[in-house]
Amino acid sequence: MGLFNVTHPAFFLLTGIPGLESAQFWLAGPLCVMYAVALGGNTVVLQAVRAEPSLHQPMCYFLSMLSFTDMAMSVVTLPTVLRTFCLSARTIDFHACLIQMFLIHSFSMMESGILLAMSFDRYVAICDPLRYATVLTNEVIAGMGLAVTSQSFITLLPLPFLIQRLPICRSNVLSHSYCLHPDMMKLACADITINIVYGLFVLISTFGMDLLFIFLSYVLILRSVMAIASQEERLKALNTCVSHILAVLAFYVPMIGVSMVHRFGKNVPGFINVLLSNIYLFVPPVLNPLIYSAKTKEIRRAIVHMFHRIKM
Repeated sequence: MGLFNVTHPAFFLLTGIPGLESAQFWLAGPLCVMYAVALGGNTVVLQAVRAEPSLHQPMCYFLSMLSFTDMAMSVVTLPTVLRTFCLSARTIDFHACLIQMFLIHSFSMMESGILLAMSFDRYVAICDPLRYATVLTNEVIAGMGLAVTSQSFITLLPLPFLIQRLPICRSNVLSHSYCLHPDMMKLACADITINIVYGLFVLISTFGMDLLFIFLSYVLILRSVMAIASQEERLKALNTCVSHILAVLAFYVPMIGVSMVHRFGKNVPGFINVLLSNIYLFVPPVLNPLIYSAKTKEIRRAIVHMFHRIKM
């Protein structure tokens, strides 16, 4: 019995990839590599921005927020994913599952908000470069980071309580190696309309609006770039956006795929849904530090200098 005087299981059973149980142990190796790249790569980016004075600028501060969020997401999912794939230890306490669910969705929303802030940075840098330093001051950047964090935690705070109010008696087996709100609510033997409506509200009002404003910012950026007479200058301006565009695609394309499968893919094999969810959670933290290290000359140079100092 819990806060809402309904029946909950003492624990949930996590699942690796349905239909590929025999191969789960062999998938543990690639997963460990991905986690190592995500944690190591984002740590290197954070350290490079901290240690290199030339990187103390708005875009790099936003990149630091993105790296921290990616690391947090990896840390939150790491214990249950590796226990499920490496040790076949599938159990997770009910309340621990609620906490993990809340943190996964919160950090995911934070990443979306940070990507929006980064698109605003690119908009100001290209469309109003003379005011860039006065618009994106350290105080404004800190305020934007605080706003994104507060919005994520406050918006998603009801989720654990919306799950706790539901009697869960159909099963205690989840379809992923971590806890997600849509996965947990499907196990309830009661009306889940409130959960569905609130989840859809969150999806549209945050992720949907973030993506819309990112798209609009690039429409304005493209219009401004097309007004530049020199083709070389146009390409130079657009090149500063490539890393951010790739990060946006790495985050939103898998998320849209997961949402489409959840709502319209009733006949889609279970492992497809799980695979898309894993890509959505695991791939952006791996790709983001690689993208920014490869495409941003200043960050690449700072990382090289940092390792050079370590060797000395």
